[in-house]
Amino acid sequence: MEGVKILGVGKYCPENVVTNFDLEKIVETSDEWIVKRTGIKERRISDGEGTVEIAYKAALNALKNSNCGKDDIDLIIVATTSPDKIMPSTACSVQGLLDCKNAAAFDISAACSGFVYSLIIADSLIKSAGKKRALIIGAEVLSKIVDWSDRSTCVLFGDGAGAMVIEASDENSIISSCFASDGKLGEKTLVAAEINLNTPFAKSENIEKRYIEMKGGEVFKFAVSILPEIVNDVLDKGNENLENIKYIVPHQANSRIIDEAARRLKVNREKFYVNVDKYGNTSAASIPIALSELSEKGLINKGDKIILAAFGGGLTWASTLIKF
Repeated sequence: MEGVKILGVGKYCPENVVTNFDLEKIVETSDEWIVKRTGIKERRISDGEGTVEIAYKAALNALKNSNCGKDDIDLIIVATTSPDKIMPSTACSVQGLLDCKNAAAFDISAACSGFVYSLIIADSLIKSAGKKRALIIGAEVLSKIVDWSDRSTCVLFGDGAGAMVIEASDENSIISSCFASDGKLGEKTLVAAEINLNTPFAKSENIEKRYIEMKGGEVFKFAVSILPEIVNDVLDKGNENLENIKYIVPHQANSRIIDEAARRLKVNREKFYVNVDKYGNTSAASIPIALSELSEKGLINKGDKIILAAFGGGLTWASTLIKF
């Protein structure tokens, strides 16, 4: 077996819906301002559920939709920038809850590109390390690292998780991929919560710097240029044409970014699947949540070709051309 097949997807989002009108009560903003600039109308915010818990619930749904049991999984990768603990990893904690005793488990941190990074890694490990089935999860509880007094960032983010199960197969669902990063740009555009120094030799001077910070204009310029680039990259590598792609599933950061990317690619905006209006920016969870929603709605069928395209803090970017 030289290929990898997608067996199924699943998602979980907290029940607590926070609308733009709710945010008007705690920070100086308005529904009109948020929608015009981001396309976001509401988001899900955890009411006590941690990253492990929502990752576990998304995993259960993906396993159910894949007709897989706990003993079928031998690799678990969780992409997150908002873990409950530094250690054990979120993936190990999820493995314990699922009782997947055969699975190796680890986290990766690639911000909003994390799920696509994880898919690329799992694909490689199945092909090179003898793994048979992988559970890949993007999970975030960003509400715990958002400054709820900062109107420029608190309106953007939401909590949630999405998951996918893949297995070794004679078929090949992962047609082509690309991923890369630029650490110099990352320091200039988006910085998330810092871990404070606390040793006998050094201590942090600014212990308050523990929330997401972002230069929106710089992120926008980067995103609208990188999205068309990575879409074209996987098309070229896969020897495929854009007209044969059922959907492009981008990282759900901002509807204006997606509008501009569609314009630059010269395609109808409807080719992009967008649900940022309902969930906000859920970082590593955004693409698997969207992909799961597409499946739940019956909008994709076996054999449909889809491009997953992500960009995020780091800076990071990644894309895969998949056959569902």
